Amino acid sequence: MATERTASVTWRGSLMDGEGTIDSVTSGVLSSLEVDWLNRSEDPQGKTSPEELIAAAHAACFAMALSHALAQAGSAPDRLETSATVTFVPGTGITSSKLTVHGSVQGIDADRFRELAEGAKNDCPVSSALTGNVELSLEAELVGAAQSA
Repeated sequence: MATERTASVTWRGSLMDGEGTIDSVTSGVLSSLEVDWLNRSEDPQGKTSPEELIAAAHAACFAMALSHALAQAGSAPDRLETSATVTFVPGTGITSSKLTVHGSVQGIDADRFRELAEGAKNDCPVSSALTGNVELSLEAELVGAAQSA
C-alpha cells in the first residue's frame, strides 16, 4: 500500500532577503520551523534548511534499512547510532550525503556489518532518490557488542 506525506511551507520575499516557515507536516510533529537563505548557505543560527531535513530523512531511512538487513541476517542490532551529513554548495546544489553508523550488534563480525551497511546504503529509498544526483558515502563501524570472529 502506498503512503503519502505532505509538508506545507509559506515563503515571503525574494530568495536572498526573504524567509519561510515550514508550517506543518502530515504527522503533526513538525511545525513553525524557520528557513531562509542566509541560514541555508552559511550558519544555521537556530533555523533549519532543506538539506538538514534531507540529512534527517537519509539517516532515518538508512538506519531502518540496516536494521532490517541485520535482522534478516540473524543479528538484529542492539543499537545503531546513525548520522547523515548533506553538503550544499550554493550555485551548485546538494553534492553529497555521507552516512556514518556505529552499531552494537551481537553475533556478527565487522566485515559482515560493513557489507550489510553498504547494501542498506544502496537500498534505502532515500539513497535511491539521491543516486545519480548526489555522491553517497558510508562509514560503518561495529562497536560495543560481543562480536563473532
